[in-house]
Amino acid sequence: MSMLEVNGLDVFYDAGQALRKISLTIEQGEIVTLIGANGAGKTTTLRAISGLVPKKSGTVVFEGNDITALPAEAIAVKGIGHSPEGRRIFANMSVQENLALGAYTRTNKAEIAADLERVIELFPRLRERIKQNAGTLSGGEQQMLAMGRALMGRPRLLLLDEPSLGLAPFLVRDIFQIIRDINAQGTTVLLVEQNAHMALGVAHRGYVLETGAIVLADNAKALLENEDVKKAYLGE
Repeated sequence: MSMLEVNGLDVFYDAGQALRKISLTIEQGEIVTLIGANGAGKTTTLRAISGLVPKKSGTVVFEGNDITALPAEAIAVKGIGHSPEGRRIFANMSVQENLALGAYTRTNKAEIAADLERVIELFPRLRERIKQNAGTLSGGEQQMLAMGRALMGRPRLLLLDEPSLGLAPFLVRDIFQIIRDINAQGTTVLLVEQNAHMALGVAHRGYVLETGAIVLADNAKALLENEDVKKAYLGE
């Protein structure tokens, strides 16, 4: 049994169908990436998995449990964390308060404190700014905060949506190294990323989405060498 099994997912918005029979699997310990053009359905796929958009049909099974109809909060409790596109931090709250919100479903204070220490070890800049309002952070620091907040829920599966968006190249390298570190510490990752070259460089496997449907699936090395992928997404 795979850690996550998505089968035949259909999602509709007012403007029409956003996802068409999406099926994918994620094994425990993997980094899997979704690549595709803007509007291909990558973000919607993550939002459907984490319960933020309703599904018209299809199923989502996590660790053997059908979570298709569960609300987002219940899915988070099950062990799926979501770091959304655009970061969605609380600008008028401190870094520490933002991180604490990530643990809102948890009650064990010792475990929460241990995870806070883990997060600020992963993101040393957050330790330096722990009392600052989040709105005063740079874009890269805000992205680190969004990822750290998701990790405070102690997810077994972390959904990352466009973590490098708008960041300087040197920060992009930092973020992707942190994704490797998070995975090495035992967290499975589903990554949506516009920078397909970086995403496939860090992932074990990948899926290519076009107009709401999966058109290609393979290991990351094969996708990097695929001529169609090179032309469409890697600028080669």
